[in-house]
Amino acid sequence: MIWKEIWESHKGRITGIAGGIFFGFIYLFAGFWDMLFFALVVFIGYSAGKRKDLRMDSFFRWREMGQWLSERWRPFK
Repeated sequence: MIWKEIWESHKGRITGIAGGIFFGFIYLFAGFWDMLFFALVVFIGYSAGKRKDLRMDSFFRWREMGQWLSERWRPFK
């Protein structure tokens, strides 16, 4: 009963402390930059999946970019 009251009155603080401990252990074991790179890769995957689910265009216009690169870097003009 007392734990339920503590959880109801301090839910944000308890969650914040648990998150801080979790990310602190990730920082200690994997390193800060590795953690940030992992978060970046997860975010990119999430964004690409969300765009596909919503049937949006690709973030990059691959055909236009490929055409521009082929015109720009053609070795023999």
